[in-house]
Amino acid sequence: MVTTSLLKLLACPICKTAVSESAQSPEVLACASCNVTYPVIEGIPVLLADQAQATP
Repeated sequence: MVTTSLLKLLACPICKTAVSESAQSPEVLACASCNVTYPVIEGIPVLLADQAQATP
């Protein structure tokens, strides 16, 4: 789980808009603008464009 204060600072590396926690899992951050998700591994968000996965 990503803290609220950290979540306010994070942005999608592709479109630079804010990301949010996914409704499906707290271990995933989602970008609504790009329709992609990024993993959170051991509490650390991995916001790399090559790690983005398209949301269905």
